Amino acid sequence: MDEDEALARLVALAGSDAAGVADAAILRALIEEASELGARRALARLGLADAAAHGDIGDLRQLLGAWRDAKKSAWKAAVDWAVRGMLALLIVGLAVKLGLPGLLR
Repeated sequence: MDEDEALARLVALAGSDAAGVADAAILRALIEEASELGARRALARLGLADAAAHGDIGDLRQLLGAWRDAKKSAWKAAVDWAVRGMLALLIVGLAVKLGLPGLLR
């Protein structure tokens, strides 16, 4: 029996009036089967239903981590260069202000 058949039987059982109000266990099983089937369909649509999907997700996570590290390093380098440039301008400004043209050469 595949998942579609199991889900159909649970729906029929939950909807029947033979047992009166649907039992909590039947409703729980119905929800679990429906969510499992939905998750499998979603993974299949994304192309992640095969055995290699676990490795693919791991590779994507590593790639995303590397991208975040590279982005962080690029921002750090840009800020570092900006601070160095400002400090260099400050030193040149002080040298001009103090009249020390020999330091500029």
